[in-house]
Order: sequence, then C-alpha cells, then structure tokens
Amino acid sequence: MAPKAAAGGAKGKGGAAEERPILGRFSSHLKIGIVGLPNVGKSTLFNTLTKLSIPAENFPFCTIEPHQARVNVPDDRFTWLCDLYKPKSEVPAFLQVHDIAGLVRGAHAGQGLGNAFLANIREVDGIFHVLRAFDDPDVIHVEDSVDPVRDLEIVSEELRLKDREMMDKKLEELSKDMKRNPNDKEKKKELECCQKVVEMLEEGKDVRLGDWKADEILILNKFQLLSAKTVVYLVNMTEKDYHRKKNKWLAKIHAWVKDHGGDVIIPFSGALERKLADMPPDEAERYCKESELQSALPKIIKTGFAAIHLIYFFTAGADEVKCWSIRKQTKAPQAAGAIHTDFERGFICAEVMKYDDLKEQGSEAAVRAAGKFKQEGKNYVVADGDIINFKFNVTAAGKK
Repeated sequence: MAPKAAAGGAKGKGGAAEERPILGRFSSHLKIGIVGLPNVGKSTLFNTLTKLSIPAENFPFCTIEPHQARVNVPDDRFTWLCDLYKPKSEVPAFLQVHDIAGLVRGAHAGQGLGNAFLANIREVDGIFHVLRAFDDPDVIHVEDSVDPVRDLEIVSEELRLKDREMMDKKLEELSKDMKRNPNDKEKKKELECCQKVVEMLEEGKDVRLGDWKADEILILNKFQLLSAKTVVYLVNMTEKDYHRKKNKWLAKIHAWVKDHGGDVIIPFSGALERKLADMPPDEAERYCKESELQSALPKIIKTGFAAIHLIYFFTAGADEVKCWSIRKQTKAPQAAGAIHTDFERGFICAEVMKYDDLKEQGSEAAVRAAGKFKQEGKNYVVADGDIINFKFNVTAAGKK
C-alpha cells in the first residue's frame, strides 16, 4: 500500500515534511518498456543489452523471456562495499526491461500491432522512448522519412487517445453510479478526477504533467494510464554524430521535450553499442579509449531505474553484499518486508548507516564511534544507498 501524505508536503510527526504520493504502482517490482515506431533502434538497443549476459561483462543481463531481460545497475558504491567486505556473495540491483513491439499511426484503434503494443505499455511502469535521428536508405522508416519530432507527436498522441478511450468508458460508468447514489462522495471525487483527466487529454497534455493533489494521485494510480508513465527519451544517432555530440535533430527534439514536460533526453548510438557488444571486453575498452567514445548504456540503465521511482538500500557483511530495490518513499518496515515478510511483520527498528559516513570512517565500528550509526523507527523513510540492518521479533509481533 502506498504511504499516505497530505497534498503540498504536509508535516508529519517530528516536523519532517512528507512527500506527496507519486504517480504509478507502489511496488518494488517495477519495469520499464522500450517504446517507439518500427525501425528506430528499439531492438538494437535491447539486443545489445541482452548480449551483456556474458559473465565477464561489467553489467550482466539475465534474459527472462525473448522480449524481457534484467540488467544490473552499475554503481560505484556497490563495488566499494564489495571491496570493503569481500563477501561470499555479491548481488547488485537490476532493472527489468521489456522490448515492446513497434507502434504505428492509428495504434489506439487497433492498427498494426496497436492493441498488443498499448496493452504491453500498460504493464510497464516507465518508458524508454527511442527516436531515430539518422538517415539510412537500407533501413526503411514506417513514415517514409526520418523526422523524430513528428514521431514524438505520433507516439504521444496514440497514448493520449487510448487514455481518452478508457476515461470515456470510466466516466460513463461513474455517471450511472452517481445517478443511482448521488450522495456517494468517493464516486463523486473519482468522477471529478476523471473529468479533469479528459480536459487535459483534450488539450493535448499528458496526464503525468498535471498538477495533481494527493487524493487525485491515489485515484489515478488505479487506472495506470499510458500518458501518466514516466518517459526517458533515447535519441539514436550515427556513431559519427554521437562522437561529435551534434545532430541536426537534437535541438528540435530538445525544444519539443521542453514544451512537453522537460523529461530526460539521452543521445546514444545503436550502431556503436552493437559494435561494442560484439567485441571482447578488452577490445571494446581499447576501441572506446582510442576513439574517445563512451558507451551510453550505463547512463541509460541508471536513468531508467531512477525514472520509475526505484531506489535501493544495502545489506552488507562478510556473507553477502546485496542491493534491495524498493520504491521511493518506502518506510522502514516495508523496506524490511522486501527481504522477508517476517521482517516487516515483526519490525522493531532499522539500524542505519549512510554510505558516505561509512566510506569516510572506513568501518562500521568507526561510524558507531563517530555517533553516526542511527536507530530508526517505523516512520523512517529509507533513502537511496542506506546501509541497513533490521531488528525484528516475529513472536512478539504475533502476540499483538
């Protein structure tokens, strides 16, 4: 269940400001989908990631199904902790990525693989929107010409049109409910929220860009609207353009994105990533050094992980150093539940070290001696990178 907070960052116990709820599912098992028109580089991106399944690679992937994979999240903090504790087991955080079929104009009405495409987007929590910003006569564009700004408009409109279709049905259902029971305050609130969504969609605005109150967000999260999902724009360029950090479309894409919410834009080169993925690791490293290039995959992975509101805390010791993924705003008992339900059920307290404090002091004992080892209660909101040991008592919890 999502943590409840008043709109506007109301003060909680102890005077600490509570964050407003976030659009999207409150879960630790969130995923991101690769979205875009056909032949823009979606599968190239996905395939280069899945090739990282070789154990010797820095960021190994584990393929779940043909179009799903898990990629480890690169993190220097995790590497440092492993070097410090030298554990028997090392378990990094991962991002679950889905390669979604290409969209075409009219997808909301079932054109192409439209229905499957949009249903697959509804199942993910965020979007990597891949844009093609290069010409290649051997790679046909579904719209006959390369224009990533037009492609942005097509995909965004298709998502809004599908949301509008869903909202129209919901409004009809709620209107009937209100006629039967005009004094139902909850239904009235839901009706008003849906009407506000329709107004936004009619104005050509995505739901995620709305100024929503906390109670409205809780209503919207039940619908999982397509235009409510966070977006990271990935601009696929030639290796030459990526190297010189210039492309005739970049400024126009930036202007469009700025006018439509200002989400993150990451340039990359599918051709370069494919080339690097086909090389042995040492050869790929040498090629990047000689060419003064750098793979964009680590940045893409870390940005996607953060975009779907995931963070992680560490448990660390001689047996294991492990990252535990949780959704942002998760409180200590629910974070403990990510390890085991008994930890949440019998939660007593969380013993917390900050990563920076441990790195500065050099050991847990030194952190304790410096007075920076804290015991936190059930209202503590876990921060990204916390190093935590949970104390719990299931027997005591069962007697309550």
